Amino acid sequence: MKIRPYGDTLSDGKVQISFTLPLNPDARGIAASKTIAKAMGMVDPQVVDSESIGDGYSLFVIYGTVPFFVDLDKIHVEEVTTPTHSREEIEELIEAKLGRDIVFVGASTGTDAHTVGIDAIMNMKGFAGHYGLERYKHISAYNLGSQVTNEEFVKQAKLLKADVLLVSQTVTQKDIHLKSLTELVELLEAENMRDKVILIAGGARITHELAKELGYDAGFGPGKFAEDVASFAILELIEREKGV
Repeated sequence: MKIRPYGDTLSDGKVQISFTLPLNPDARGIAASKTIAKAMGMVDPQVVDSESIGDGYSLFVIYGTVPFFVDLDKIHVEEVTTPTHSREEIEELIEAKLGRDIVFVGASTGTDAHTVGIDAIMNMKGFAGHYGLERYKHISAYNLGSQVTNEEFVKQAKLLKADVLLVSQTVTQKDIHLKSLTELVELLEAENMRDKVILIAGGARITHELAKELGYDAGFGPGKFAEDVASFAILELIEREKGV
């Protein structure tokens, strides 16, 4: 099956993009933005809005057409395949299969000061009607907050005897989140802890595929809640303890 974007009618290829240039929103700036859009593959790009956002800098909004289609049969995405259980089902699984409290330690690590994501997963009130891990029976949830260094995170994980580590990376520049996530894996390996914990990354730019590439057990992006994360972690723990 082949598809492409549409704006007015199905498969017309219409798209809208925006970007900033170090130019004024004059004729030269408009011409430059259209040239860039053409180089990106857009056909007949039109600047539908341009405005100054500071001395010598402007935002350009461009509407145009992409000439190509995407073949869905050639797209393969790695996703978390474990089923999502309800809070009550997760509590029953822990009690029946593990027989002990499970320790989750979470934080926004590195320079990331954004806590909405980790709070939604960890804190009792949760988000959008989905309660956080603090409300779950048989789960001890420790939310360390934001801007936690990887060294401190590993230290606390060891002190709290963590079973599961949750790392949130939301606000990033120049892909600093990738460096921070990779550094954490290396620290856990150096402490001989990597194979002893379930390591999960989450955030607006995180996918399961990316997380696996970086050495994590799973990755969860937008639209996921505590029960998604807990289901994966508990089912993974059960599988691991079966193999011990």
